[in-house]
Amino acid sequence: MTEVLEQEAKGASAHAAKYTRNNPYFSTVTVNELLTAEGSEKETRHVELSLEDGMTYTPGDAVGILPENRPEAVAEVLTALGFKGDERVLDHYKVEISLEEALRTRLGIGKLARGSVNQYAKLAPEIEGLKVMVGPEHKARAEEYCWGREFVDLATDFPGVVKDPQELFHVLQRLTPRMYSIASSQAMHKDNVQTTVRVVRYDAHGRSRQGVASGHLGDRAGVGVKMPIFLHANGNFRLPEDTSAPVIMIGPGTGIAPFRSFLEERQAKGETGDNWLFFGEQREAMDFLYKEQLQAMHKDGVLTHLDTAFSRDQAKKVYVQDRMQEKAAELYAWLERGAYFYVCGDATRMAKDVETALLDVIAKGSNGTLEHAAEYLAAMKKQKRYQRDVY
Repeated sequence: MTEVLEQEAKGASAHAAKYTRNNPYFSTVTVNELLTAEGSEKETRHVELSLEDGMTYTPGDAVGILPENRPEAVAEVLTALGFKGDERVLDHYKVEISLEEALRTRLGIGKLARGSVNQYAKLAPEIEGLKVMVGPEHKARAEEYCWGREFVDLATDFPGVVKDPQELFHVLQRLTPRMYSIASSQAMHKDNVQTTVRVVRYDAHGRSRQGVASGHLGDRAGVGVKMPIFLHANGNFRLPEDTSAPVIMIGPGTGIAPFRSFLEERQAKGETGDNWLFFGEQREAMDFLYKEQLQAMHKDGVLTHLDTAFSRDQAKKVYVQDRMQEKAAELYAWLERGAYFYVCGDATRMAKDVETALLDVIAKGSNGTLEHAAEYLAAMKKQKRYQRDVY
């Protein structure tokens, strides 16, 4: 899920953006199916959403989805606060709605933010347990408290603080859209947009939790359900203008999404550039997302190379960066031919490990130092031949 919210203003001009986060299109879910097999540790879904005529996107773009908080979570918060839900409040645009609607559609009651703890504490400066989490000197303690908790925990641990429901608009952040990399090409699917969603579910501090948007898509967005969406341009993640240029794609897990879009686009338009995909997940039998389609593309020659890394299928874990090292000589030869290199997925570890492996591949291939490799990579970035969509 790409949360590149700050890029929206920049990218909006690329589309006739009739629909935006503040004026979404009410799309119909036409497909919502499980991609992972029984026994997988992950729940990854393929979701297809209808589009209105005139709504267009480019491979590399994202679809913004406006989720709702689940009714059970809203009910728990109302109980913790001691409100009924029919109390009237003004939303961020001064529109009068019920407190229940505000908690369901306007306010972020999921993942607890330190800012919310600070604002909550301002309403009850006398409560000792809140005092010790306020201010820069107590940042570590506040962060430790927030870890794995949601607003309901704060309201339960320190009850009776919110006297007027309107105060919640100062305490809680807005419920924001979630950005998901588009996994389809409009050249192949004219009237819909598709994405790949990992449903986040976990237990923490004695409660079952789920991701706000992924939980909504996993549990409450069956076929026929309406979802508010908008299209979001991402000009920093694009196929080469030269359709004969080779493309190397590193997309483990749901990072496969934009590369399915890239491959469908090149296939639909008959583009001649070579394509090399590195895909990684836990287990081939359960977690090989879009396996049949990718293997068919490989067989048809759309995918020149398909390299996979299934980390749990052998005693020693193997990742996409290991496969890159194994194919170092050929990878470097592709780069020398002017290949574009793309990475999509987890920013914290995977993207860094992939960049380290890439520098190593360049150093080995050019018989150079890591310093020389860094210069080579800097030149690629300048030429927009190294692009990342990480989150």
